[in-house]
Amino acid sequence: MHMSQNWKSQALAAVGAFTLTFAICTAAQVQTEKSTSSGNATTTTTIKSATVVAVEGNDLVVKMEDGSLRHFPNVPESARATVDGKELGIHDLKPGMHLTRTVVTTTTPQVIKTVQSVRGRVWHVNPPKSVILTLEDGSNQQFAIPQGQKFNVDGQMLDAWGLRKGMMVTATKVTEEPQTSVTQEASITGTAPPTPPPDQPILVAVITPVPTPAPAAAPEPAPAPAALPKTGSELPLIGLLGLMFLVISFGLRLQRR
Repeated sequence: MHMSQNWKSQALAAVGAFTLTFAICTAAQVQTEKSTSSGNATTTTTIKSATVVAVEGNDLVVKMEDGSLRHFPNVPESARATVDGKELGIHDLKPGMHLTRTVVTTTTPQVIKTVQSVRGRVWHVNPPKSVILTLEDGSNQQFAIPQGQKFNVDGQMLDAWGLRKGMMVTATKVTEEPQTSVTQEASITGTAPPTPPPDQPILVAVITPVPTPAPAAAPEPAPAPAALPKTGSELPLIGLLGLMFLVISFGLRLQRR
């Protein structure tokens, strides 16, 4: 009875020592190899287009093809878009620019195979749960025994129930973990809105009407002779006529002489 209790105390001490040294020694004593096998990859391409509506700081508002508005807050400074062959950042975008985001998603099925192997002498076995091995550096480590695990003892494959203290064993654990590798490559291209043409002069046809000749003005009537005042007399006219006859008579007399 005393020996049994002593053995248990030694076992607990060994397990405690193993617990303290496990993190340090496991990497050195357990050999681990990993390999990855890949299946056929599938690729999908997603294209979305939008038109820049507003840019304020690092906030971007775009109008999608279906007419909905989307707000992208805090666009990182590292984000780039190739617009008309030029690489632009968030602060270079202008309303009216047409952006196209192309995302190529590659999905690859993979199987990660992990092979762990350890060699040591059986110090204590607790079938079918665990075994404590004394490793090559003299340290004791406890290992959980997976269901169905086999141990190679001098070329003979034994399960946990066949192990005995002092046996030199080699154990190998193989696990295969299926997973899917997904990679994405996104690119943004775009075009700037067309530059409006410069203002052109507007040609206005000016039609000048041909003036219609004015009708000839009627000749003005000759002014009527001034009428003598009603208070005037005809005596001066008679005197003038008499003087004229007198002169003519005098002239005729001279010619006769």
